[in-house]
Formats: sequence, C-alpha cells, structure tokens
Amino acid sequence: MLALCKTEPVEGGGVAVRDWEPRDAGPGEIRLKVGAAGICGTDMQIFNWAPRMARRMKLPRVLGHEVSGIVDQVGEGVTNVALGDHVSLESHIFCGTCRPCRLGNAHLCNNTTYPGIDIDGAFADYITVPALIAWKNPKDLPHETGAMLEPFGIGVHACLEGSGVSGQTVLINGCGPIGLMAVAVARALGASRVIAADLNPLRLKTAEIMGADRAIKADDENVADVVRDMTGGEGADVGIEFSGSEPGFRAVFDSLCKGGDFRLVGAPPKAIPVDFTWWLLKCPRMVNIHGRRIWDTWQRSTELVYSGAVDLKPIQSHILPLSEAAEGFELIRRGEAVKPLIVPEG
Repeated sequence: MLALCKTEPVEGGGVAVRDWEPRDAGPGEIRLKVGAAGICGTDMQIFNWAPRMARRMKLPRVLGHEVSGIVDQVGEGVTNVALGDHVSLESHIFCGTCRPCRLGNAHLCNNTTYPGIDIDGAFADYITVPALIAWKNPKDLPHETGAMLEPFGIGVHACLEGSGVSGQTVLINGCGPIGLMAVAVARALGASRVIAADLNPLRLKTAEIMGADRAIKADDENVADVVRDMTGGEGADVGIEFSGSEPGFRAVFDSLCKGGDFRLVGAPPKAIPVDFTWWLLKCPRMVNIHGRRIWDTWQRSTELVYSGAVDLKPIQSHILPLSEAAEGFELIRRGEAVKPLIVPEG
C-alpha cells in the first residue's frame, strides 16, 4: 500500500509517500480500509518537527489520526464493531485502568498514545488500531465528514464546558478548522452572538459561512474594542482561545466580561507572562480543553452532524489523492487551505 510518512527529523519537511506493508489486526484490534483522513495542527507540528514530537516519535512513521474508513479485519475478542462497519476513530488510545480513566476522564489518560505518533497512522490505504477507539457511523455518512468527527469533538467539548454557550456572546479566537467548527457549534447550541477573530482572510470568510455574526481581522482591528462595541461595553460572556499565540491569549482576556469564561484550547509554544492582579479584578473562570470526552462528546457531536444541525462541508477546502498528500502540508503552510483531506486512490 501507499503511506505518507515522516521520514526525517527536519523542520518544514521530511515527509514522503512510500510503499508500506499493511499490518493484520491482532487480538483486540481492527484494520480499516481508509476512506478519508484529515491533516490537522498536530500533523503540522510533526511536519515542522516541534520538540515535543521529536522526543517521542520513531521514524519513519505513517502520519495521520483524523480518519474514517470501513472495517476490513477484526481481531480476536473484538465485539464493538464488525466487518463492513463504517467507523471514525478517537485519536486517544486510552488504557482504561489509570486513575483518570476510572474517574470517567479517559481523554486525560495518564498512558495515552496516538495513531500517527506512537503507532502508524491514517495517511495510508489501511490503518490497524485498537478496536476500543472506534466509533460506528451510519453507512451513508460520507467518509470526508466522518474523518472530521475527531477534531469536531474538540469544538463541541469547548462549547459545552463551563457555562456552555446558549444565550451568550461567544468570542472564538483562531479560526483554524477546530475554531471554525466551534463557530458552527456555538450557533447550533443557541449562542446569542458568535464573534470570530483571525488573521487569515480565507478563514474569516469561512467563519461567516459557518455562522459567525462578525469576523474580525485581528491585525486590522482591535478584537477587544470590537467585542465591547457589540456588547454595550460589557464584553463577551465566553472567550475560546484556539490560536495558541500570546496576542490571541491577551485578546481573549481583554474581550471578556467580568466573571466570563476563558476557555483555553490552543497550546502556547512558550510560557506567557500573566498579571494576576488583572485576573483577580476581572475574575474570569478558566477552563482548559483537552481533546474530547470519551464517549460523551462523541454522542453530542454526532447528534449535531447526523441531524444536519452542523454542516462540516465548508471546512473541507481540498481533497487530495494519497500520492499528492505532501502538498496538503504546503497548502496549509502558505495559508491557502482550511482543511485538506487525503483519500486513497482506487
């Protein structure tokens, strides 16, 4: 089979399509014939060889963890899915026995591993994974949509945590694919206003398509000033930070009303200085968002997608054959793509 691999520990490259032998499903495992797989921010970190990834990956490694496909092998002891089922994958391979898992927080498992990092991933014709991370979809759900359920769950998680979004003014800073998904979720779950901020015109245009009442180009306008103007000077009830940048972090804090929710999704690449006197005066509630709740968020997420309450198609900017998968990374790096999806050929 073909597979897109990280082959060299270099920044901004070191990826190549190779011939790769698929692995049979062992006990407790399934093998999927891949229908579609998405390039995400983590894949871009690996492409750029961020130190966090460099410490744990063994190369060459097949990349990709956002995937939908059809079960074509079932290992011994698997009962949750069967041959021919259409499934999406949760990317957190959780142990089920550590303290967070036993407390219902499998998304925070102490022993989490990932396809595309610790085991071979989904940018291939086939992927073999533990069956415990499979979510069964209706067979009429397009694989391109099914491949987006994993990142969509982060957007849903971010909108459900804390005080939720219903009846509130919500600022979403950072309109990458997950931020854009959160725009649609906030709208579907009854936010009174949804304000989106980013630097990229393509992403801002897509934010409006996904339901934003206002899209702010953050290098042209002051985000906090716009938010206060739209809220009679009060500020946003909920600010969700997806960009991972220090200016984004500060823009969300400055935009919040007193006692509002600050929900942090994007991981800053370095420490950000914080003046806690200002935090005490504004007194926001800080909520950290990591992945999706397993399987609570998946249930809520799929209800939104299966019912048509949220349409993910506008985020699918490119569909690339596996042989051209490396171009998807370049499109993202040039700011010309929102969400490239990779599909096997034939």
